[in-house]
Amino acid sequence: MFVYNKKLQYPVKICNPNPRLAALIISQYGGPDGELGASLRYLSQRYSMPFDDQKALLTDIGTEELEPT
Repeated sequence: MFVYNKKLQYPVKICNPNPRLAALIISQYGGPDGELGASLRYLSQRYSMPFDDQKALLTDIGTEELEPT
């Protein structure tokens, strides 16, 4: 049987929310110039590459952009 337990790995306590910082963080991940956008561009461009070594390079760069810093 499957049981879903929504629990964070590390507990987070937010005393004072900061909407400006939250907007900045979200724009870095999901904005047009963010890491997710760059990663998806690399991964989609790999399908138009004619040589396997070029495909491998774009795949490596795209997956590297997905890794958290």
